[in-house]
Amino acid sequence: MKRKPMAAARCAHSAECTGTGMRFRPCIDIHNGAVKQIVGGSLKDVGDKARENFVSEKDAAFFAGLYRSRRISGGHVILLNPASSAYYEETKRQALSALSAYPGGLQAGGGINPENAADFLNAGASHVIVTSYVFSGGEIRYDRLRALLEKVGKERLVLDLSVRNRGGRYYIVTDRWQKYTSVELSERTLEELSGYCDEFLIHAVDVEGKSAGIEEPVAKLLGNWGKIPVTYAGGVHSFDDLERLRELGRGKVDVTIGSALDLFGGKMRFEDVLSYMERT
Repeated sequence: MKRKPMAAARCAHSAECTGTGMRFRPCIDIHNGAVKQIVGGSLKDVGDKARENFVSEKDAAFFAGLYRSRRISGGHVILLNPASSAYYEETKRQALSALSAYPGGLQAGGGINPENAADFLNAGASHVIVTSYVFSGGEIRYDRLRALLEKVGKERLVLDLSVRNRGGRYYIVTDRWQKYTSVELSERTLEELSGYCDEFLIHAVDVEGKSAGIEEPVAKLLGNWGKIPVTYAGGVHSFDDLERLRELGRGKVDVTIGSALDLFGGKMRFEDVLSYMERT
């Protein structure tokens, strides 16, 4: 099925568009004040360290402007430094500049809570993306989730259910993917949490930034459930990967491509990815 054009920003991330075909969701990851692509599992708060695949000479607003010019909406801007980092303010400044460059076209995540969510929404974010605040202490904190909903509203909240494999099962991880929770990614978890958010973002952390192929069990689970918009990130490095994700996701799972994209030093041409999406 040929997808609907992305002329309307809302269409890229609304429930009414679920099932109309896989879409490309752009990304802008910011670490230590620069746009980067990193190996996901290497991120450490101590010393603000990460294994880098790519560091851009362009700022975050440049990439936001590029996505806006191509009318690609529903992507995400991720702050990879904690608020305690010496780099946080510069990372946040970059993020806010990107959101301002593409009002309503991008989501923002990384250390979001009820106190700072308005900073990002007022700067132009269509949604805020949250993990650690809600999954505090290794469990789902429904009191915190409800507090966030009061400030933000369900229609502007994305829950990031980033996962890592432990013993053949995928568990949600928090704090820039460093801490495991006891919450397993399952259809039951998706069903339970879908009543609190507009969509999900799923990072397959073990393959994030490695360009070594997708986590097929994760993609299959998301496609089998598929009741609200969901975006998969992690491991895509070829058009064969995109085709496999489209098949396993049953056309219901959107995709983010990071390190493999030529914008970030990879081999997959940005223009070719857009052309592929137009054909699916």
